Amino acid sequence: MLTKRIIPCLDIKDGRTVKGVNFIDLRDAGDPVELAEIYARSGADELVFLDISATEEKRKTLANLVRRVAEKVNIPFTVGGGISSVEDVDILLKNGADKVSINSSAVKNPDLINELAAKFGSQCITVAIDAKQVNGEWLVHLVGGKVPTDINLFQWAKEVEERGAGEILFTSMNNDGTKEGFANEALAVLSSELNIPIIASGGAGNMQHFCDTFIEGKADAALAASVFHFKEIEIRDLKEELRRNGVEVRL
Repeated sequence: MLTKRIIPCLDIKDGRTVKGVNFIDLRDAGDPVELAEIYARSGADELVFLDISATEEKRKTLANLVRRVAEKVNIPFTVGGGISSVEDVDILLKNGADKVSINSSAVKNPDLINELAAKFGSQCITVAIDAKQVNGEWLVHLVGGKVPTDINLFQWAKEVEERGAGEILFTSMNNDGTKEGFANEALAVLSSELNIPIIASGGAGNMQHFCDTFIEGKADAALAASVFHFKEIEIRDLKEELRRNGVEVRL
């Protein structure tokens, strides 16, 4: 059985780690290089680094900050934000990223998924999907959640898989920052319809929420930010609790 992964997320704005609620009201959460080093030592399985304003501000992810983080960690490291070409990915991988995450650019140019998977391998390509439940339907949103579309989450996820993505990072905008739990019903649908790993994001508030998303949501990995950044949950404690609940994790 594949072990479930615990993934801290470093949302970066202006070179600092930030965290908000429902994608707004951002507050400072510390230095990303220091946090990355702490997480690598404390049992995180992977790290995700998202330059959350890169797409909106039409600039590229901070490659030198990626390099500084990569020098401090010995676990897989995914980078996203403002990636729209083979050249962007090449720069990030050369600066120490193990995988890249694309979001808005994939929706605007779906062929980019095929292109990147062919060039770098599916295992390097994560497609992040930010979606919000509106009148009962899960709809994809772009540019850090600021631009709504009429694209259905589940249809888009299926297309993403068919185009060669190696995994999907699904963030529920409804749940993000609320600390009331992950969107497990939507996650369970994604997991049942797709064959690639699904990373759950948005809503972690306590250890039970992680148990629930692995057991009820069938997620392959769970990503969280503030509960780790502000030391509300220690990763080793979380993994021991997951083990006690029958969830296989790497200790």
